[in-house]
Amino acid sequence: MATPPSGPPPPLSLLDSPVRRRIVDLLADSASRTGNRTTGAPAGGAAAGMTAAEVAAHLELHTTTARFHLDQLEGGGLVESWFRRGGVGRPRKLYRVPTRPLPAPTDAAGPLRALTALLTEYWTETENGERLTPEQAGHRWAVRRAAPEPEPGPQAHTPGAWLGKVGETLDRLHGWGYLPEVRTEEGGRTAELTLVDCPFLDLAQESPDVVCGVHRGLLRGTLESLGEADTEVSLRPFVEPRVCLARVRTRAEFEQPHGPLT
Repeated sequence: MATPPSGPPPPLSLLDSPVRRRIVDLLADSASRTGNRTTGAPAGGAAAGMTAAEVAAHLELHTTTARFHLDQLEGGGLVESWFRRGGVGRPRKLYRVPTRPLPAPTDAAGPLRALTALLTEYWTETENGERLTPEQAGHRWAVRRAAPEPEPGPQAHTPGAWLGKVGETLDRLHGWGYLPEVRTEEGGRTAELTLVDCPFLDLAQESPDVVCGVHRGLLRGTLESLGEADTEVSLRPFVEPRVCLARVRTRAEFEQPHGPLT
């Protein structure tokens, strides 16, 4: 497996995406045309900002897509946000370009940058003329990043061999920015993975079908690349505020254990 370099994503590399460049340009243009100071805006600037829905409408994007890119830009310090109350209903989250200097460039490229490419692939790639499902995108992404071997290894037929494959899956999840823990059931046939602080936590809260589908695909694709195609994968989101549970179960027949040592 090719392990992504560690460290935070380079802020200015976020602008490698044409969509994110267009978002920053739109917010900058909005700031230049806004002369009134907005109540509730961060101190030090006059830009009124735009909501994710407004950005999406201007750029002809889905609102979830716009919000995802805005949150990536905010994480890199290229965009800032605040909430404005007014009228009935929930406060509106507004985004704008910051008045402070942009972050300095860095050569680090972390897991979040790679996973951002995964979601971009989900929203842009097609198969047989149809857009990928989230699970298909996660599966394809995991398989493409598997170790370049001619064939996957043999399917596991003992609890130890199967749990070895689960362990390799955990290693890959760690490399992609996840913090999984594992416990086993059914004599090792089923592994329950506790996923804490998903890298897409904010997006998962708003679009759980997308993010949970991606996670199922990541697990299924990783196990398939390890020779475990006959595997059941399920996921329960938000069993606690920042915790999800994934279960992977092999359908392979386990060999009968050998007799006692003599």
